Amino acid sequence: MSRAVSSVRPWYRPSLTTQIMIGLIIGGLIGWLRPDWGNAVYFLRDIFINLIKSIIAPLVFSTIVVGIAGAGALKKVGCMGIKALIYFEIVTTAALFIGLAVVNFIKPGAGVVLAATNIDIVKTIEQSHPKTLVETIVHAFPSSVIEAMVRGDVLQIVAFSVLFALAVSAVGEKGKPIIRAMESLAQVMFKFTNYVMLFAPIGVGAAMAHTIGTQGPGVLVNLGKLIGSLYLALVIFILLIFGLVIWIVRIPLRQFVMAVREPAALAFATTSSESALPKAMESMERFGVPPRIVGFVMPTGYSFNLTGSTLYLAVASVFVAQAAETTIGWHMSLGQQITMMLTLMLTSKGVAGVPRASLVILLATLNSFVPSGLGPIGVAIIFGVDELMDMGRTCVNVIGNCLATVVVARWEKELDESRARVFGTAGEGELDLKSGDVAFADAAAQGD
Repeated sequence: MSRAVSSVRPWYRPSLTTQIMIGLIIGGLIGWLRPDWGNAVYFLRDIFINLIKSIIAPLVFSTIVVGIAGAGALKKVGCMGIKALIYFEIVTTAALFIGLAVVNFIKPGAGVVLAATNIDIVKTIEQSHPKTLVETIVHAFPSSVIEAMVRGDVLQIVAFSVLFALAVSAVGEKGKPIIRAMESLAQVMFKFTNYVMLFAPIGVGAAMAHTIGTQGPGVLVNLGKLIGSLYLALVIFILLIFGLVIWIVRIPLRQFVMAVREPAALAFATTSSESALPKAMESMERFGVPPRIVGFVMPTGYSFNLTGSTLYLAVASVFVAQAAETTIGWHMSLGQQITMMLTLMLTSKGVAGVPRASLVILLATLNSFVPSGLGPIGVAIIFGVDELMDMGRTCVNVIGNCLATVVVARWEKELDESRARVFGTAGEGELDLKSGDVAFADAAAQGD
């Protein structure tokens, strides 16, 4: 009996994306009409995030081991890593300069006075600090992989998994049982992800209810120009840079949008890239990207390819500089802005594993460029609307990392074109059944 994806779904069985959107709307209404309820149901969001975090370590570990050791792709790992890092640097630099252009055109900070209020918030942010390049490299190699998995440190898990895969491949026949075990574990974790995704609409609804219930719809009015500037810059970046990449690399646009819509919706609602990682990895494998590329490029991108966050840093830092001009008459020239962008380009690579990472980087950079201690005051003001801006930048981070896996797969000439062009259609289910990928067949039936 065929289990192929149906082209028409009954109205009472909406796709997961539709369910997430319904959850967002209902959660927003609850938070607006009954703010106390919004705070009361926040624990449901925490349950969902915890379930997702429990998936990440075994999924990333098993996928990388199978992809590298199982495929015997040892020689390709270094080349793939170099290509990925070059791509990451190009797109994140483009994100910085698009943010710089938009914030200088709209000038959301003009007229904003930096008064000393809520400065205590900065003390919490200052407890963390961005890692230097050397610190980031050292941090990538864990002293205990168990501790890294407990913390959910994706970069450390990737580094250990690559070295472990090289060792498994080097022992030859004796490593085959490990590879078979990892194949089974990867399939089990994808099935586990499908189960957890059933809870996603409730989790994202609770997250939205809490956001609106805590901050209120009035937060959209206060500093609305800053929020609008960021989202405009994000849209321009998606259309211009991502659109150009998709055209150059010849990626099926409609199918790619279908592949990233669920991970992007999860990231937007929960403001957590981690919540979208398992679903994003599953979607990219279904899209035709080999597991070894998905397992290596996507988790690495969570440290080095934060395009949404870097664009946000450009907008927010110049916003504070513009507000400083209003407050004390100090003006930041275009040359100083470019210097600040170059600084952000380097320091933003050290945000992995830092709480409130973007605000930490923003504060550290502003302290070096904005006079009279106005940087911390600016960060304290931005903190009030950071949750709303975090939704957009996290969503773009996830889309960017999904796109990066497809780009690297195309460069490596390993993208399965036939799978990419049938994603989300009945043809995908038929391919999965023929190849025996029952977990992906189930995912296709559930999600699309």
